[in-house]
Amino acid sequence: MTRASRSDITRRRLASQALTGSITEPAQVVDRMLAVQAQDLRWAKWAVAVRAPGSTSADIDTLIDSARIVRSWPMRGTLHLVPGPDLAWMLGLTTARLWAGAATRRRDLGLDEATIERSRTVAENALSGGRELTRAAFLALLERHGIGTDGQRGYHLIWHLAQSGTLCWGRQLDAQQMLVLLSDWVPHPRQLERDQALGEYLLRYLAGHGPAPLTDFAWWSQLTMSDAKTALAVAGGQLNTLDVDGVSHLLPQSSDLGPLGRAAPGRGPSAVLALPGFDEYLLGYRDRSFAIEPENLTRVVPGKNGIFLPVLVRGGRIFGTWRRDWQPRAITVHPAPFTPQGAASLPGTDRALHEYARFLGRPVQVLPASPTVPAAP
Repeated sequence: MTRASRSDITRRRLASQALTGSITEPAQVVDRMLAVQAQDLRWAKWAVAVRAPGSTSADIDTLIDSARIVRSWPMRGTLHLVPGPDLAWMLGLTTARLWAGAATRRRDLGLDEATIERSRTVAENALSGGRELTRAAFLALLERHGIGTDGQRGYHLIWHLAQSGTLCWGRQLDAQQMLVLLSDWVPHPRQLERDQALGEYLLRYLAGHGPAPLTDFAWWSQLTMSDAKTALAVAGGQLNTLDVDGVSHLLPQSSDLGPLGRAAPGRGPSAVLALPGFDEYLLGYRDRSFAIEPENLTRVVPGKNGIFLPVLVRGGRIFGTWRRDWQPRAITVHPAPFTPQGAASLPGTDRALHEYARFLGRPVQVLPASPTVPAAP
């Protein structure tokens, strides 16, 4: 075991998360991260592209439309982008627990097993052979078969069919994704035995998020600690351990413990990054104090309502938020650091936000920075 400082962990996480510019292909980003939170698809695309400098929104669209990366609910009941071949084995580990946890909600919505299985039959008959439907068209189809979709029933039927490996989101058409059969969309999934899959899960998490303690992996994956310990038993021979204040932080042996390599231009130690809302740099850990002071967390999650704002990062530390406003002919972005910034720091923020503009391929006006107002206690 090697002793390390908190700043060591922060610097190494920047590298693991591909935020030092070491990756140029966006598909490799998702391979590295394994899962990128994606309930807001536009933010998820930027989460991938910011880790592969020079990538555009159209590049990410191509990966989604080709099934190279797939949007579904692999864990935590939340939409993520994952490598297409890996989705099936991830569902195999997470579905049973999520299904059990949703039992009360199913009962409240009147979704018994018979109704879900009827919906599955409708979906398979309608979508087999590579066919696709919009969300609205699929819900209308269920209604025509006597399956009510009012309220939240429609959403939960789609969620249950996706969680159990029948549906996933496919190509994009007119600013929406189509529903498809997972078996058609990803015809050659990876097949892993359960213990092998657990070990792979931990290794892939640490490759894209490490160093991190085992408890962070259990939180992120929502596996039980028993499963997390099995994963550690399987993968432990391929891991190194860093001790930080008595807490073991794991990382793959393939992650060099020596000095970190040189960052790409614009991604050095003092570079500013404009990360999207719901970014894995913050959401990927139970303990978020390595990235942000606890007193500032409510500025990123106002009201603690689960909505994570886009963040500005310098040297691995979150120092502010930013917002985007979509107008008919232009987009404006507005940085909001937690404290007033000196003139020397402004070019870095401006560069990071213009990198986002290049990703969009649309005109973006960067407004002057202004400090945020502290959240009320």
